[in-house]
Amino acid sequence: MSDFWQGRRVTVTGGRGFLGSRVVEIVRGHGADVFDCPSSDYDLTRQSEVARLYRDQRPEVVIHLAARVGGIGANRANPGRFFYENAIMGIEMMEQARLQGVAKYVQVGTVCAYPKFAPIPFSENDLWNGYPEETNAPYGLAKKMLLVQAQAYRQQYGLDAIYLLPVNLYGPRDNFDPESSHVIPALIGRCIEARESGAASITVWGTGTATREFLYVDDAARGVVLAAERYDKPDPVNLGSSFEISIRDLVTLIAKVTGYEGEIVWDASKPDGQPRRKLNTDKAVREFGFQSQVGFDEGLRETVSWYEQSTQRQLKTAPNS
Repeated sequence: MSDFWQGRRVTVTGGRGFLGSRVVEIVRGHGADVFDCPSSDYDLTRQSEVARLYRDQRPEVVIHLAARVGGIGANRANPGRFFYENAIMGIEMMEQARLQGVAKYVQVGTVCAYPKFAPIPFSENDLWNGYPEETNAPYGLAKKMLLVQAQAYRQQYGLDAIYLLPVNLYGPRDNFDPESSHVIPALIGRCIEARESGAASITVWGTGTATREFLYVDDAARGVVLAAERYDKPDPVNLGSSFEISIRDLVTLIAKVTGYEGEIVWDASKPDGQPRRKLNTDKAVREFGFQSQVGFDEGLRETVSWYEQSTQRQLKTAPNS
């Protein structure tokens, strides 16, 4: 890192969340004055609250990570909420950034913005060549509109806004709530629960043929920070690991790592989601030197280990019933 961060006032929305907490740790470690913007302090869906955030914190750099997210089930149950809250938070955060003269604005998007049948690996040039996968299209399109806003604000107002497209993240401190978690934490939780209860089988949505690329959360945080420091162009940039695995192989691997030995039943009446996800990450390497460092097997073991230790801590500290 250069001295880019030294003494800078930085606001990270979602700064106490899964990805945001890592970003905060990195930039704070490089000498920045960081505000982690807890959701309890500001309602980012309200213009007056966003304006108050900027008055209170007077940031020079803004990294907007706050989002309403979830897996396929949560997206299907809340398409309107996911569209509105993600769109309005980004719109208001960026509008106030340009009004307040912020020096650098980082908008983190989503791989869900890509067309359902984009050529593999997904290239940034194909982002607009089709409609996103239906189960998460409202979320993906809300996020993609923030790319349009960033480019428009750069053109008209000179706002140095950049836009990043990370793949599915995973790692310790992820959301393991079965109602809203993504695929890896959901499967880890279910396999461990089934192992502990002695369940003969678990049921998994879909056919298992869909593929996904995953990026370890610490790698993702490093990519966001590198981009904030080194990238100053209007075009979106992918953040990924270039590792692709089928959901069927993923479930088998998670069962092995967690020690679950029961049967895996596939419910083909439930959706698979997007058929394939794999990013072309050449631009991130070329523009700001980002490459992932944590291998998938290592990252998965770390995630399972953290979850089991966290679960044990919760059991030890739970009040007696």
